[in-house]
Amino acid sequence: METANVSSLVLGKASGRLLATGGEDCRVNIWAVSKPNCIMSLTGHTSPVECIQFNCSEERVVAGSQSGSLRLWDLEAAKILRTLMGHKASVCSLDFHPMGEYLASGSVDSNIKLWDVRRKGCVFRYKGHTQAVRCLAFSPDGKWLASASDDSTVKLWDLIAGKMITEFTSHTSAVNVVQFHPNEYLLASGSADRTVKLWDLEKFNMISSSEGETGVVRSILFNPDGSCLYSGSENTLRVYGWEPDRCFDVVHVGWGKVSDLAISNNQMIAVSYSQNNVSWYVVDLNRVKKSGSVIQGLIQDKPIPAPTSALGTTLRRNYERPTTSCTGQEMKQSSEADRRSPEGERRSPSSEDEKEDKESSAEITNPEDYKEIFQPRSAISRTPPKRTEPFTAPLEHSFSESVLEKPGPAVKIVTPVIDRAGQLKGPITSSTPVQRVEPTVIAAAPRPVAVVTTSVTSPSRPVVTTTKPKPTGIILSTRNEPIGLNAGDFLSHARNAKASVMGDEEALAQIRKGHDTMCVMLTSRYKNLDTVRSVWASGDVKTSLDSAVSMNDLSIVVDVLNIINRKPSLWKLDLCTSILTQIEELLQSKYESYVQTGCISLKLILKRFWPLISDTLTAPPSVGVDITREERHRKCKACYKQLKNLSNVVKNRAEQVGRHGSTFKELQLLMAPLYC
Repeated sequence: METANVSSLVLGKASGRLLATGGEDCRVNIWAVSKPNCIMSLTGHTSPVECIQFNCSEERVVAGSQSGSLRLWDLEAAKILRTLMGHKASVCSLDFHPMGEYLASGSVDSNIKLWDVRRKGCVFRYKGHTQAVRCLAFSPDGKWLASASDDSTVKLWDLIAGKMITEFTSHTSAVNVVQFHPNEYLLASGSADRTVKLWDLEKFNMISSSEGETGVVRSILFNPDGSCLYSGSENTLRVYGWEPDRCFDVVHVGWGKVSDLAISNNQMIAVSYSQNNVSWYVVDLNRVKKSGSVIQGLIQDKPIPAPTSALGTTLRRNYERPTTSCTGQEMKQSSEADRRSPEGERRSPSSEDEKEDKESSAEITNPEDYKEIFQPRSAISRTPPKRTEPFTAPLEHSFSESVLEKPGPAVKIVTPVIDRAGQLKGPITSSTPVQRVEPTVIAAAPRPVAVVTTSVTSPSRPVVTTTKPKPTGIILSTRNEPIGLNAGDFLSHARNAKASVMGDEEALAQIRKGHDTMCVMLTSRYKNLDTVRSVWASGDVKTSLDSAVSMNDLSIVVDVLNIINRKPSLWKLDLCTSILTQIEELLQSKYESYVQTGCISLKLILKRFWPLISDTLTAPPSVGVDITREERHRKCKACYKQLKNLSNVVKNRAEQVGRHGSTFKELQLLMAPLYC
């Protein structure tokens, strides 16, 4: 149980079972994620702990403090290993080298230091950032170091040469997190500018940038096979693909400001904190969409061609992982260069360091859990656990498919209440069985995703939160069964044992019901699209769109808009006057794909033309006759009137909870000037 406010926490990436927290009490506490009691408490820091990191085997943990010092503990031996001094300000990022006895630290003083743990000294200092370094990540081959900073840049450093390789500057706000692709020469970054970007490390250019994030990106994580990228922002998990840019899935999880993500046994474990409360969550990735034809939140009618690579990306150079650690000649050269460089800060062990080490301790508060996890090495239950074991739910119930589908025994569950605005109210306590979880998911058919959360401040009972969407009557763009065809019509009724079984002819007639009508509708749609295509071939987008609108068939309008939305530069003010009335119908449609297309089109119109419309209508009258200006003023006035009508539709839809509520809330923010 945390007695002081938490300021940092990290998950062990190898197992997803270990959690380390640090806070204002200057302690580092080690927890087993599924258990409410602290396993070990590490002391020694004299100022609040600002950053923590496990090594890849989860046998060691390092913590950086507000004063700039680092302390490294051996968790199996339960003792302090090293105290490292050198930063002039708070340490805010840490990472262990994947193969050697080295670690990197970044500070608010904008410096990055590479430490040799065995020799107890700083090997090299990297200068280049102008503000705090928020995240550090070593490449899988251990040759490069990536750094993310509040100065909105991502820098790539060559550890052997001791210099910067390149700098990525496309972010427009502080970069919070970076991570290397597990196999290919790719780097991902997440920023406070609400984007996730991917960088090619062969050509050193940006290959992908997301546009769907509704909040600050706080955590990112590649799938272990490298097929997709997970992004964690406030209350939302997104799944991205690249080349081409795709958003496969959006899962709404009530984790608040998520701090770290880990994957184990195809389950995602996430942690977040608020004051002295730490919560953990589990998402079953088997029920999260990690492939498909979704592009930036839109579900297209035409599938995307399969990628050329097995992992869903283009062929790209892979990392070469040496079998030995980088402790040979390469690091020796760095050490020699350090002795000759004024940047070096190599320090030999001193009596002051030994005194600080003696003042540090590892207090085992839960011996049983400690022995189970850290000792002995050959134990079956040792961290990380067996890959075949799923993450277990509290009270020794497995969160497997069978348990989810069948109500378990009644247990006491504390469930936060979510009001219509999506805010958490005080929890209510009830006696209820654990039921199947149905989360709110955008751009995919509804399916269950297990989400479990608990708080370390409640050692007696876990907290389980579930989110269940309300039925909306909207026809989803992806479905598990056809519309208008009831499987029950083909089954005999159990109550009437004498009822005759449906014959083949009768069954075929049932299946063919409405088939002729569908053929007529599709034939008509094909002819209409062919007409629009012939006009489009002339290069006149305005006439093509007018032609689609005149056909009084929203499906044709949607097809044309999906093409225009793929290339925003095609949008002109003339198009807005023609299509805004149609967009109003799309936003109120019962078809999910129509609503999504309408939202994307309206968003593009607002971003590209609202400044022009506003400036034109508020500008003073011109002197003399300006036909061009008067024509533009007429178009802007017409657009404003239509947007004003649309603002009421958006406002009403933004009050909904679930699938489309967040999208309409974003549109409502863009249309805020219309409500004045």
